[in-house]
Amino acid sequence: MTGRTVRIFLADGTSRGVMIAEIINWTGKVTVAARTQLVKLADREAVRRTGVYVLSGESPDDLNRDIVYIGESDNVWKRLARHEKDADRDFWQRTAIITSKDENLTKAHVRYLESRLIQIVSQAQRAKLTNSTAPGTPPLPESDIADMEYFLAQVQILLPVLGFSFVTPRPTPSHRELVTETELQITPVFEMHSVGTTAVAQEIDDEFVVLEGSTVRKETVPSIGETYIQRREQLVEDGKLVDAKAGYWKFTEDVPFGSPSAAAAVIVGSNRNGRIEWKVEGTNQTYAQWYEAQIAKAEAAAVSEAELN
Repeated sequence: MTGRTVRIFLADGTSRGVMIAEIINWTGKVTVAARTQLVKLADREAVRRTGVYVLSGESPDDLNRDIVYIGESDNVWKRLARHEKDADRDFWQRTAIITSKDENLTKAHVRYLESRLIQIVSQAQRAKLTNSTAPGTPPLPESDIADMEYFLAQVQILLPVLGFSFVTPRPTPSHRELVTETELQITPVFEMHSVGTTAVAQEIDDEFVVLEGSTVRKETVPSIGETYIQRREQLVEDGKLVDAKAGYWKFTEDVPFGSPSAAAAVIVGSNRNGRIEWKVEGTNQTYAQWYEAQIAKAEAAAVSEAELN
């Protein structure tokens, strides 16, 4: 992927204040502020333009997912001021306002962006959407659609940098029969067999993804911790874990975790060192040994390149 240069301006001179973020050579900008800093946005001309906005906050029921509302307006600040009085927005803690530096975003454009962002967040399943409706994508000329899709792609790059990770697409593991030898060196399939469970997973980008069909022990031990218990309960509630053989669930879809250990803990119902529990499929090589080998290869390649130069 081509690199990007992101510029973040701390408007208040602190990391907790209003931030304005841009990607070099992109016409858009994202203004980020806490809900408590709404007053500070009042005199910012950029947030009084036509734009799209995101309201987000922590979910009290699921620590792994935020609650999100996405909207659009001809004057974003005035819309936010109205939301401040709305009891349905109690979850709201942070705001991201997406506008254009060249003021070329029209009402039709932001409606298109709003619709597509709702689709993206819904498909990613990383947040709970509170929008009561999912507006259809409005018709636009073909050239405008191409421009808006490019604009949206930059938004998807920038928002996670600013802490809004729910626009990141769900990782798509390579199916084992489609993985080439080269791909296996980068993202091999890992397997774990413990306390009657059988699970397979792949590491994709910065997430450890447990694959559909993997089994989970229902029983837990007291030391597992409340966070993992809540994660298991949420997976059952979402239908991502369903009954399998007696005493076990199984995954109905691929599910990402923050680390091999988090995945292992949810699967076996107790705290486990996932770097040791998970092994490269068909071998006795642990995740830790595999990762150490990747570091060694990278170091050797760097040394070789330095010697050539």
